[in-house]
Amino acid sequence: MYVPCLGFVGSRGPTYACSRIPPASHGSFKSPVVTPSPSKPGLTYATSGVDIDAKDAFTESLASVMRRTYTPRVIDNPGGFAGLFRLDFKQRLFARNYREPVLVSCCDGVGTKVKLASELGVFDTVGIDLVAMNVNDLIVQGAEPLFFLDYIAVPSVDRAMLGALVRGIAEGCRMSGCALLGGETANMPDVYAPGEFDLAGFCVGVVELKRVIRPERVKPGDMILGLGSSGIHSNGYSLVRRVVKQAGLDLLAVYDDLRLPAVPAGRKAVRRTRPGSASRNGKARIRAGAGAARPRADRTLGETLLTPTRIYAGSIVKLLRAYPVKNVISGMAHITGSGLAENLVRSIPPTCDAVIDRSAWPVPPVFGFLQHHGRIDDEEMKRVFNLGIGYCVIVKPAYVSTVRDRLGRLGESVHVIGEVVRGQGRVREK
Repeated sequence: MYVPCLGFVGSRGPTYACSRIPPASHGSFKSPVVTPSPSKPGLTYATSGVDIDAKDAFTESLASVMRRTYTPRVIDNPGGFAGLFRLDFKQRLFARNYREPVLVSCCDGVGTKVKLASELGVFDTVGIDLVAMNVNDLIVQGAEPLFFLDYIAVPSVDRAMLGALVRGIAEGCRMSGCALLGGETANMPDVYAPGEFDLAGFCVGVVELKRVIRPERVKPGDMILGLGSSGIHSNGYSLVRRVVKQAGLDLLAVYDDLRLPAVPAGRKAVRRTRPGSASRNGKARIRAGAGAARPRADRTLGETLLTPTRIYAGSIVKLLRAYPVKNVISGMAHITGSGLAENLVRSIPPTCDAVIDRSAWPVPPVFGFLQHHGRIDDEEMKRVFNLGIGYCVIVKPAYVSTVRDRLGRLGESVHVIGEVVRGQGRVREK
């Protein structure tokens, strides 16, 4: 039989586990009597590496951070075992009602970018990355993000580090218009070494059935708009970190190569350590979003590499709402691992090809910098990195100018990068 027992695996709230109890030979079960050794103290969860009190204190500190992401559709549920969210909502100002709602879900992580964050002692930026990697996938189907859940795995409860992570996640949710509805913090000292951690995120959205965006909507003659990326985003960091290590690059240095269009060999770096910028481990601390706002000439290599993934959800949701009847948007693609071609091909039907003009947009200097210092060939760069285009929107030809202008007003850097022609379901270069 199974007997429920209150257990702890580092969750933001208590979780229940079940332990199997063998049946007694005569229909009853007696607990064995255990006599503690007088020379040794009894074991506790804390001596096993899991501090319940620290976990509870951290959990209690999250309420205000999470509430800042709530929309009127969130139902308050203090102490609950799950988050509650209204799909239909009739309040006049925030009304949302669906005829044939389709729930859209996705799950993603940040990959080995977490290793770089740990090395620099900077954690809020990868929180934004976590939300971006999920919501940018979800909106490809035409969905509006509703709520987000996170999973954080750590060797011990470091409130400062975990607080920065959750604040970054909350900021990403705020930017995306979705609620941070809950999460799990797993304290697993036997799995993760000190200084290590991992992240996973889960997002749920909704779209009307007739508005679901699928490849069959794409037709020959449609035009492809590319939205500029903020940098590397969250893919390819195993290669990025190998380049940094093999080339002996300094994460705290400012490299001229990163702010010049060309990548000349032999440039010297200037190392920058600002007063008050050190983290607890003495390494440079970078605030979320600071890299994007700070002048390019003042950005270190570490700041450049930790620049958060651009979140396109706000712009795309507003774009789709501007055309509630007409199917102006034929398809979309989030450009992540495997590069532009391998992601864009997922958004076109087998009867069409996407023809791309790679001269249509500027490639950010960070890619040339990595290619130079890692001696990476062109094809490998195309397969691994976004090279400056983080998201694609396939548009009916009559609306190209209108959509481009609208996205530009929403803050996106927009380029006409290609067109759809008859073909065999491939992406090829012009």
